[in-house]
Amino acid sequence: MASSLGVIWQAISSPKFKTEMKAVILLSGGLDSSTVLYQAKVDGCECHAISFDYQQRHRRELQSALVIAQKAGVVKHQVVNFDLRQWGGSALTDNTIDLPQERSLEEMSQNIPVTYVPARNTIFLSFALGFAEAIAAERVYIGVNALDYSGYPDCRPDYIQAMQEVYRLGTKQGREGQPISIVAPLITLKKTEIIQLGNQLGVPWDLTWSCYDGGDVACGVCDSCRLRLAAFAELGLKDPLTYAQFG
Repeated sequence: MASSLGVIWQAISSPKFKTEMKAVILLSGGLDSSTVLYQAKVDGCECHAISFDYQQRHRRELQSALVIAQKAGVVKHQVVNFDLRQWGGSALTDNTIDLPQERSLEEMSQNIPVTYVPARNTIFLSFALGFAEAIAAERVYIGVNALDYSGYPDCRPDYIQAMQEVYRLGTKQGREGQPISIVAPLITLKKTEIIQLGNQLGVPWDLTWSCYDGGDVACGVCDSCRLRLAAFAELGLKDPLTYAQFG
């Protein structure tokens, strides 16, 4: 359902929009963002992907982003480089902060974890907005999820709603009555439901990457790996990725 500000929450299986609507898709190479890219294709969008090399611990995800973007046939794939290690503040951007491992789902849900990167989605959505307006796109797709155990503050509906207002007020398109819509089709879905949607869309799970650890093989014990593995297991499916260990 679309809000009054234009935020679109639900996946759209039978689009009633003009064909070849331009969209910018935030693509990390992970399970969620890959599903969102394939959803944008089903929605009839001309897809332009944007990924970010912010010197994250798990830069391995960018290899997946490149392959998935190519496989999905995006029109253009931008990789933006900047360094969030300059101020750190997260286990993903500061090697002195230990990465949580072998935590239960209950433990993950108690507090915002140290893997939260300060203002990351605000930064990402700002770059995506600039890219979108420059190419006269109508939409920006993002794979945020409010039901994930991480509980990141910049993955919640009220945050996306606020950013939609920024999109409206901070752009020429918005001021002229044609604001770029933020589309968050996974925001109210469980991880199992995201996998089910991805299966329907044909997302190549074997090419995706979720691990936070930064190695060449997924660790299997960080929060992201455990959430992913638990969801596949709950569905009675085998995750096609290889893991160093299973926590």
